Amino acid sequence: MVKPEVWMLAALLAAVAGWTDWRSRRIPNWLTVPGLLLGIAANALAGGWSGAKDSLLGVALGFGLLLPFALIKSLGMGDLKLVTALGGFLGPQRLLLVLFVAVLVNGLMALVLVIWKKRVRQTLRNLGHMLAALFSFHLPGPQLTLENPESLKVPFGVAVAVAVILYTVRQAWGVS
Repeated sequence: MVKPEVWMLAALLAAVAGWTDWRSRRIPNWLTVPGLLLGIAANALAGGWSGAKDSLLGVALGFGLLLPFALIKSLGMGDLKLVTALGGFLGPQRLLLVLFVAVLVNGLMALVLVIWKKRVRQTLRNLGHMLAALFSFHLPGPQLTLENPESLKVPFGVAVAVAVILYTVRQAWGVS
């Protein structure tokens, strides 16, 4: 069980990362690297070897799950490093739940952005290209990556921050 102090540190890291991602579309290394080390250290102090092991498993899971998305440039490296650092705080089970909520929040943010920018038709076409690429085992192409200046970009760090803060509030209130 993660102690409340560790959750609060994770929420603080996520909030600062979400804010910087919202403002500059970047999550800096000066935030994520110390966050990773702090997460591992906090869990090791709170739970001994078991806490350290849980923390390292969370780090490995966060890195392993998001690395493919970062490699095909559908997710930024700062997002990858943030989730990896949060894995150090949360451990694997809680990280999976937080990532599930973050994906839902990010999807909602993307839907609102697509409608607001009146890009529904283009988005549906892009989804078709992505599905065709998936079924033909090819990458979708540079027009569907973060490198395309025309593409709409949703800051995943904001969605992760919302998910971690929601889960922290849930833990603080003792809701199961």
